Amino acid sequence: MAGAGGCAVAAARLLRLTAGDGRDRRVRRRRAAVLLTVAAAVVGATVAVLPLAPAFHRAEVAAVGLGAATLGYALGLLLLPGHSRLTPRTRWRRGVDILGLGAALLFAGWVLVPPGPVPPVVRAVTVAGAVVLAGLLVGALDRHYPGTARCRLGVAAVLLGLADLVVLLAYRAPAVALLTAVPLLVGGALLTAAGMTRAAAGDPAVPTGPSPAWPRVTAPAAVATVAAAGHLAFVGGFTPTAVLLGLAVIPPLVAREFISITDQRRWAGRLAAREAYFRTLVAGGRDLVLVLDDELRVRWLSAAGERWFGLRQEAVCGRPLADLLHPDDAPGVLTRLAGRPGNAAAPLPGDAVAPLLVARMRTGDGGWRETESTVSDQRTVPEVAAVVLHVRDVGDRRRPERGRPRGAATDPLTGLSTRRELLRVLDERGGTPGALLLLDVHGLGPARDAAGPDPLLAATARRLRDVVGPRDLVARLSGEEFAVVTDAGPVPAYALGERLLAALTEPCPVPTGMARLRVGVGLTELAATSPQDAVRQADLARRRAVQLGRNRVEWYDACLEEELVRRLDLERELPGAADRGELDLVYQPVLALADRRPAGIEALLRWRSPVLGTVLPAEFLPVAEDLGLLGELGRWVLDRACRQLADWSVGGRELWLAVNVTLAELLAPDLVPRVAAVLAGHGVPAERLVLEIAESRLGADLPTVVARLAGLRSLGVRTALDSFRAEHASLAQLRRLPIDLLKVQPRPVDPDEDARPLIDVVVGLGERLGVTVVMAELESEPDVARATRAGCRYGQGFALARPATAERVEAYFAEFPTTSR
Repeated sequence: MAGAGGCAVAAARLLRLTAGDGRDRRVRRRRAAVLLTVAAAVVGATVAVLPLAPAFHRAEVAAVGLGAATLGYALGLLLLPGHSRLTPRTRWRRGVDILGLGAALLFAGWVLVPPGPVPPVVRAVTVAGAVVLAGLLVGALDRHYPGTARCRLGVAAVLLGLADLVVLLAYRAPAVALLTAVPLLVGGALLTAAGMTRAAAGDPAVPTGPSPAWPRVTAPAAVATVAAAGHLAFVGGFTPTAVLLGLAVIPPLVAREFISITDQRRWAGRLAAREAYFRTLVAGGRDLVLVLDDELRVRWLSAAGERWFGLRQEAVCGRPLADLLHPDDAPGVLTRLAGRPGNAAAPLPGDAVAPLLVARMRTGDGGWRETESTVSDQRTVPEVAAVVLHVRDVGDRRRPERGRPRGAATDPLTGLSTRRELLRVLDERGGTPGALLLLDVHGLGPARDAAGPDPLLAATARRLRDVVGPRDLVARLSGEEFAVVTDAGPVPAYALGERLLAALTEPCPVPTGMARLRVGVGLTELAATSPQDAVRQADLARRRAVQLGRNRVEWYDACLEEELVRRLDLERELPGAADRGELDLVYQPVLALADRRPAGIEALLRWRSPVLGTVLPAEFLPVAEDLGLLGELGRWVLDRACRQLADWSVGGRELWLAVNVTLAELLAPDLVPRVAAVLAGHGVPAERLVLEIAESRLGADLPTVVARLAGLRSLGVRTALDSFRAEHASLAQLRRLPIDLLKVQPRPVDPDEDARPLIDVVVGLGERLGVTVVMAELESEPDVARATRAGCRYGQGFALARPATAERVEAYFAEFPTTSR
């Protein structure tokens, strides 16, 4: 009666949550409340009628009530939030958790029943209850929706109480033993009502990281261990069935441990990538970033401290901020920073609101630099707990303002024009033809106004004046940026850029030795554009020159902005492309030239981006290299290619499959064991895999390349040298490389050179060295005929077969009963 009363109270609380009209947006939650109310009523009714039922039928009555309540609770829980939003990866992880806990509960229920014949209803409840309870308990560990988790935990308690009644009644246990089910029934029903109340109120999702894995691994092991110990203590040995059930607990635990390790590596990789990304942003900036603790001591400073201010990390960290500030400016700055958290830059009483902290800061050589600082007080954020200063050098901007009338047009350190003067001259020119050159001079040190101009800066300004014409304007825009405005046409302006480049890159004597500057020049024509547009266009060309390695002159054209936007789009979309299923492989057959039958196939990577369309490797692989994603893409390609090769091998086709690897992948120390693991995982013979490395990518690290190729060959994997040009320079190192296949280009670099003799030499040398020669890029039948006459056995190219998807290649294979060896 106590259990029935508790269920009645819970049902009444749930019934109040079902109120509302059809227009209520929470109709799913109201339906869930109705189903949970019905289930609670069924439980209460089942418990209430047990005393009225015949003693020998009470176990069956309780089992029927248990089944009906389970159905009602299951339908109600499926309507609560959190279930439909599970990703496939999460569903797989949860399935493994349920399998592990279910096996442990089934083992416990199997071995803890009293010895002797077991009633069928007990066996049925044991098997079904283990699965249901495992699913509810695993779902209750979800921290994103606390209300739903409480409902699942409450339902698990109620169903466990009913299962307890079924077992006790089946074994005709004393009446006092039935009271053990009362706490489970009452507590579970009330907990279900409390969780449904929270879920009906909205139960907002809690943004958390990955939930802890230890309960999912520890709970099944603990349940199985306790059950086994109890059985050994009170019963004795195990039956074969019990042993099998106990062993069934182990595979899910192993799988869950593997999933946990994979999740931890994935989260660690994401964290490391984000940290590296933000470190790169901070390290490349010109602003100095200072992190201060509660006592306003320097905890960390960015790389700009040593680059622009001459402040070294070990000399500054741990020192009070006051030691870096001018004695006249330190009191005001420290007073503002000592304010209450969240208002560190608040003005002093009676002061006007000042968004910036203005102060003179000490440099590494003992001088002072005029700075402006923005303050971000993060002392209330536990993960940061610091004050962050973003310090900007404003000395170059303020010196002309102090020493000259407002609007001065000359830089005081170099005597060149200023940015303001440059914009004024460009504005006055209107649509007059001419050109603007923007120069990035890398290697200039910070200006030292206390000891006069830096000698390297003065030499740079002098060389600029010596090269330009008398009517050309030379301006200094910032510390390392200069500009030249000339009336010359496009071609003479480009020649002027080359002369400027040659003059500025000449070694320059300085007190410490000889300095070498690296210069990037951007050039744009002056037409009917505004001064701001002209500077922007020249700056884009300058950026391109810097990206390409400096010491070059780059034109601006309309495609430059498109390429820059395209590059930014690629950098934004490429990370995570493999996880989103956007990568694909196409396959190009390699045919035997004698009978035109397929002997091998090459896997070619494609990126099917929903935003950018199909992107070829030549475009996105350089971006992937800059982003550090080549390893991830290489692992995906190798795994997918070997999986496809394993599928094709089922039909008895003995094809070899070639996969391209970059030099970075080849030099990776884990390449050989990783390839061995992939081959073993897919059951692919090692001799069926060919790894190709482009000849142009070998570089200077040839000994390491030779060692890595030898390691692959020791596994049985064949290696190939791709894009081998039939030229005399490439033949010298062919003997040093442990390769099995040689993919030769049919045409030499020099169009005037005859390719036939060189191809004959390569094929003959390949036969002497035991290397199989494959003629690549056969685009026409004359190319195929030339390769055949040279004695080449295999060929690849559009004239033989075009790259296609796996399905089309399978249809192509169907035309050939067997394959060439």
